[in-house]
Amino acid sequence: MKNTTATSAVYATASIVTFLSVAERALGFLYRIVLSRLIGAEGLGLYQIALSLFSVFLTIGTGGIPATVSRFICKSKAEQDTRGERASFTAGATLCFLLTVPVVLLFLPFGEKFTFLFSDDRALPVFKILLVGLVFSSLYAVIRGHFWGNKKFLTGSILEIAEETVMVIVGVLLLQSVDSSLDGATKAAYAVVISYLFSFTASVLCFFLGGGKLASPKTTLKPLLRSSLPITSVRASTSLVTSAVAVLLPAMLMRAGATSGEALKIFGVVSGMAMPVLFIPATVIGSFSLVLIPELSQDYYGKNTERLYNNLERGLTVSCHVACVLLPFFYALGRDLGTIAFSEPLAGEMIVKGCVILLPMSLTMITTSMLNSMGFERQTFIFYFLGAAAMLLCVLLLPSLCGGYAYLIGLGASYVVCAVCNLVLLSKKCPVLFKTRGKRMAFSAGAGICAVLPLSIVGIALEKLFSAFCSALPAAVLAGALLAFATFGVYILLFRRRKK
Repeated sequence: MKNTTATSAVYATASIVTFLSVAERALGFLYRIVLSRLIGAEGLGLYQIALSLFSVFLTIGTGGIPATVSRFICKSKAEQDTRGERASFTAGATLCFLLTVPVVLLFLPFGEKFTFLFSDDRALPVFKILLVGLVFSSLYAVIRGHFWGNKKFLTGSILEIAEETVMVIVGVLLLQSVDSSLDGATKAAYAVVISYLFSFTASVLCFFLGGGKLASPKTTLKPLLRSSLPITSVRASTSLVTSAVAVLLPAMLMRAGATSGEALKIFGVVSGMAMPVLFIPATVIGSFSLVLIPELSQDYYGKNTERLYNNLERGLTVSCHVACVLLPFFYALGRDLGTIAFSEPLAGEMIVKGCVILLPMSLTMITTSMLNSMGFERQTFIFYFLGAAAMLLCVLLLPSLCGGYAYLIGLGASYVVCAVCNLVLLSKKCPVLFKTRGKRMAFSAGAGICAVLPLSIVGIALEKLFSAFCSALPAAVLAGALLAFATFGVYILLFRRRKK
């Protein structure tokens, strides 16, 4: 009975958080459309170059600290150590402050000495604007970790959507008059900084009004730093790789014959248009992980094996089905989405051809979160580097053969490597899970994968049918609605069969 109640609570909380996360991503997606139309693919490329380097320093300054703060708080709660909860948060905030302030003090006055970090020097002033929000954003991330550890998921989700709303409103107002690509990228950066200042201020108020208190972090600093370092290394490496791609991909495209403007445009399309669409499953899986990870940590440290295995099975199954449900939509309607949303056919082509990465991406995300919650951060760090090496090789070797698609191929290779390694490690650490529930999970995943092809064919047929009578937007809406109905029917049949 207790397990049933806990399961219902997890699903209810995950549903609310997922709804808010989807709303936030939808808002962000609409803002991307506005950006692409107001500042163009070249301006979006400059913005992405600056944002990718900013993300490196933000990740170094936060990285695994919020997640580790959350896990330490869960552990302290299990041990009924109130002071430990407060010390964990204070230690996390202290570390983030110490890691980000030196970056700001170095780059704001001396940024011109680091132009070699950008594939286009015009991105430097955009980066400097973003840097103003570095400390505020890192501290806000730790406060979010405090909310997660205390299972205040709703508070964190509301703050996230509020931050996105502020960025969209300010961005739209600032971008009403844009003189050039650089001017557009600069104003977009101002909107980001203002949203960071808002979320930091609001989160501090929520923290103290909600009873949050500080405590001496002296005894917690080293354990928290040691525990968060592998996750921070993975996330910082992810940002570094993304930043490296922002430099290498345009360079390799120019080496293959593209002009500087063409290379920047292709990078803007793949990173600023196609990738945000392909990362839509991350919204659902990230929300589910957000709710699931504290549960896994408590069950793991509390030796509640049965509930731990239930949640592991649930996480793997949900992640697989999220990817399998969305894949036919992207494959059938991706071209229309790129043309309608961004007025850029190349974005649509990249969505269609890149959607195959959804399944390994989803499995990588959920299994990495699971292993980290159980203390295997070092192993996931190693797996990440194997995947990153595969991606960088693709970016270096393939642009002359397939242009900007080299980035998508590299991401796919990276996710496959990480997903396989994570699943192998998970099966070794939780052998009973796969022995007792492996067939059930394999059948569920296999059924979802088998449904992808027929649903994709149905989606393509519906899109062609409605395109013969309607313009692109109503044709895509009608085809998508009927495909959703068909998907719902297929999954009803699959789950009925499974129950029988």
